Parts: sequence; structure tokens; C-alpha cells
Amino acid sequence: MEINRDILQDLKLWKNNPHRKPLILQGAKQVGKSFVLKKFGEQCFKKCVLIDFDLEPEHKTEFAKTKNPHRLISYISAVKGIKINPKDTLLIFDEIQECNDALNSLKYFCEQMPEQAVVCAGSLLGVALKREGTSFPVGKVDFMTLYPVSFKEFLALYNKQLSQLLEQQVEILKKKVDLVPEIIHNQLIEAYKIYLCCGGMPETVGVYLETSNWNDIDKISNQILTAYTLDFSKHINNKDIPRVHKLWNTIHDNLGKEDRKFKYAMIEKSARARDYEDAVEWLTLTGLVHRVFEVQTLRLPLSSCKNAAAFKLYLSDVGLLRTKFRLDPQTIINGDRLFIEFKGILTENYVLQSIVRQLGRDIFYWVSGNTAEIEFVVQQSQKIVPIEVKSALSVKPKSLSEYRKKHLPKLSVRLSLKNVTKNDDLLNLPLYLVDYLSQLLGCRGLSAVGVGKKQGQRI
Repeated sequence: MEINRDILQDLKLWKNNPHRKPLILQGAKQVGKSFVLKKFGEQCFKKCVLIDFDLEPEHKTEFAKTKNPHRLISYISAVKGIKINPKDTLLIFDEIQECNDALNSLKYFCEQMPEQAVVCAGSLLGVALKREGTSFPVGKVDFMTLYPVSFKEFLALYNKQLSQLLEQQVEILKKKVDLVPEIIHNQLIEAYKIYLCCGGMPETVGVYLETSNWNDIDKISNQILTAYTLDFSKHINNKDIPRVHKLWNTIHDNLGKEDRKFKYAMIEKSARARDYEDAVEWLTLTGLVHRVFEVQTLRLPLSSCKNAAAFKLYLSDVGLLRTKFRLDPQTIINGDRLFIEFKGILTENYVLQSIVRQLGRDIFYWVSGNTAEIEFVVQQSQKIVPIEVKSALSVKPKSLSEYRKKHLPKLSVRLSLKNVTKNDDLLNLPLYLVDYLSQLLGCRGLSAVGVGKKQGQRI
């Protein structure tokens, strides 16, 4: 089943930008980068020419000989048997991290042949750039990142009518705070639970939408996890392979703890930061994990406040995390006792995936000694916004109340299974609305109230 990805709209805007540069589409393996670029070529160009440097390594020789874009176009036209016209042809370089010379050629496409649309896919580009002898055409390329299928994208295929109703509710919310009709709210909660089980890897989404067979989905998820581990051996120095494997195999153990904070001792008792910091960096660069740093004090930019020694590691996809925990999907859908133990971390991972997609990787969590913790803190339009995540209807306010007393935020967000409400600066949104968070944060209908306190200003 074909999944319509929202990033296609961004690619079309890039195509029509008169100042565009060659584009690199980043993202973890198997999130659909090649599919998206081919679909973009089909929809927006008369012709599309693909060079896959992993599947066709013989092309590397020509790129080692020359970086001249006109000569490279002549070569590609000849070997592919397609006349390349810059006005109507999209050139795709897939797995570009496998050919550093092709990466460097982008500089000359930008300078000497800007009319030629060139797009590239790179799963391990961040890792590749760490290799000795690797250079990069700084300032000569544009970037986009493709993430796993979002709940919003999933819902559009799972239940088109329900998806349209959700879009209508979002338009209403942009103007004023209003409850989602209960019958729609309940259906969206059920769809959200299914997404929590399935996750956003395109292959698992496609199989679920076609068959709803959870055994097939678990099989595919395990195959994806296995494929990732095989990549470790292909792209890591031999001395680091065992450490990356150990980290990857125990990452969910850290997330399964109550405080989620990453502890090296969970890998092995004698583990130290200096032994595993390269492994953490490697998994982060691949996009397989997201690292969220701790902040205690708050000021703009938030990155200046982070505690580099304290962080949490989340997986790139909640469905893969469920598979790592070996949770039966029915425990989530039916909400039995086993799910109660894990629903918090699955919900957090789901929320993080979404806000990373919308706001980038500069996302943090806030702590106040041992008394309070807010799952995520983000920077939006020169405002610092705390985001509390609750996996159920119960929303005990202790941590968020302490944050609000200390920092007087203009807007606080709580994500839970509850319907939409707003009380002073506190906005409660149901979890199925998280993909619209960046839009809603900037809307007047949800704008913050005044300070209401003499002793401080809201931030």
C-alpha cells in the first residue's frame, strides 16, 4: 500500500525555489527516503534518473575522475540511456554516503549547473562524515530529514473520514479552545492506540493497513531491528562494534526505568561514559535514537542550559520500541495490566518522535532536584514551552505545578487522553493532536493569558 508522505509538499516547494541548491534527504534506514524521492520525480518531472551507489558501486570510478557536472551528466546519460535535460529531469543519488566523491560533486552542481535538480538520500551520512578523509560541500546543499510515518499520515490511510474530521477540529482549535466531540475523540484515541503498536516504519504501516495481522507486523519489526544490527558491522570500526551492539541491545532497559535517565551501568556494571560515549554518538548520528538532554535553569537559547552529562535516549520509532519490549499489541489496545507498566514510555517516545519532526532535535527535559520533572521542554518563537506527557486520563499536576510556579510560562502544554481544555496558561491536548503541536502553539485562539502575578513575568 502506498503511503502519502507530507514531506512531498516540502519537496515541491524546494523544486520551485529559485535559490535552491542540491538537496540531501537524511533519515534512518528504511523510513522511505528512496520511495519519497522516486515519487517526487514521478509527480514533478518528466524524467527521473537514479544512481544507487550501494547497488551500483561501479559509478564511483567516474565520480573519482571528475567533479565537472556537465561531464557527469554526459556519463550518466550514456550509461542510463536517458537524455538528461535539466529543465525536466530529476537526478537522484541514492546512498550517497557510500561515495564521498559524489558528495563533493554537489558543490559543482550548485556553482556550475544550478538549473539541474539534484536530490540525494543518505541514511548514514552523519556517520560517513566522521570517517577520516571525508569532506563536505559546506554551504552548497540544502537539507531535509524524513522521519517514520506520523500518526497524521497513518490516520489518513487508516480512516480517511476520521482524518478529515480531525483536520476540521484543528482548524476550529486554531481560532478558539473547543472540545472535540466525544464520539470523534473516542475513535481517535482507538486509532492512536493502534498506531502506538504499529509505529511508523513504512513497511509495518503498509502491512497493518492491508492485513491487520500483528504476527506479520512483529516479524517485520524484528527484521528491521536485525537489519540495523547488521549495519553496525558494516559501518563501525571493529573495536567499537561490541559496544554499539551492547548499547543497542540494552537501550530499552534504560527507558523501562521510572526516571528514564540514561545510565551506563545498565549496559554493564563496570561501564563508564568514556567507554560508550562514541557508541551513543554513533547511534544518534544514524538517526536510530534521539538524545534528549537535561536542563535545570531556563534561558534562551535552551541549548545553552543543557547538562551534557545527563540525558535520555529514545528510539526513532515507537513501534520498534514496542517490539524491543516484546509487548503483545493486544496489551496496548485492551489496556491490560502489563501495558500499564510500559504505557508511559511508549507514549513519551510517540510524543518525542512527533515534536522532533516538527521542531528539530533541540528538545530537552526539565528537572528540579528530586522533586519534579517535565518530560519535554521546547523553544518556540522565543518562548520556552513545557510539555508534560500523561499516558492516561489521570493527570496529577505536581511536576507541572512546580514548573509553573517557578518559571511562570506564558503557555504550558499537557498531552494526555483527556479532551481539549484550557485553564489559565495550561493547555491540555489529547495525544492524537501532537502532530499539530507546532501549528497550535502559534495560534491566537490558544494564546497565553497575562501574568496575573506581581512577582514575575511569564517566559
